[in-house]
Amino acid sequence: MRKFDELADVADPAWPELRQACAESAVPVRVLPADADEGRRCLLQLQVTTRSVLGALTLHCGGLVLDDGWLRVYGAGRAAEGLPSLGRVNGFPGEFDPHWHPAAGLVVGHDVLGGVFCLNGRDPAGSGRPGAPGQLTYFAPDTLEWEALDMGHSAWVGWLLSGGTERFYAGLRRPDWRAEVAALDLSQGLSVFPFLWSEEAQRDLAATSRRAVPLREVVGLAADFARRLGPADPGFLGEV
Repeated sequence: MRKFDELADVADPAWPELRQACAESAVPVRVLPADADEGRRCLLQLQVTTRSVLGALTLHCGGLVLDDGWLRVYGAGRAAEGLPSLGRVNGFPGEFDPHWHPAAGLVVGHDVLGGVFCLNGRDPAGSGRPGAPGQLTYFAPDTLEWEALDMGHSAWVGWLLSGGTERFYAGLRRPDWRAEVAALDLSQGLSVFPFLWSEEAQRDLAATSRRAVPLREVVGLAADFARRLGPADPGFLGEV
């Protein structure tokens, strides 16, 4: 077990470069101030250093809000704006526990449609997920399945900031999507009906209706349908 100072006080910390990348991002990005105490708690439990992008976000940033709120990347949290921390999303223990780890994987981001970005745990196949340990997977609300992204956390954040979501979400965004998500607060998502995985929605996305609801409700509904209709329980933890 490494102490907090060993994790935080490192040569070549990632935060200055990451902050610059956010300033030069190809997509709109808002960098939220960190909850300092929560950031320290989460970094200690994660046992990663601030030399990594994950560690830098966890300690120095409340979270990243990309594309006017379409996607939220978790860090130390910003309760005042409705964004939970990595620790709350993943159900970290209240006090540091060297034996605890997120067995199925670490949820690192959500989108407004209920999509979940998760770092694979030690045994992805045992959790019903594709990809290698430590790589990103995405729970897609339009298929109710996990998809391997074949990249680690740092590469994923770089991909987001370079505009990778434009093609990734091409079939799920209506022409008015930007104004639609900008009106949400960070505790909300979009409930779509007919459901995104239905034949009706996939045949005519423009005909679907959308309304703002708590993101917890959007994610929970997708998880419930995945348990009933999909190949595996998505296993969401904590709170959003």
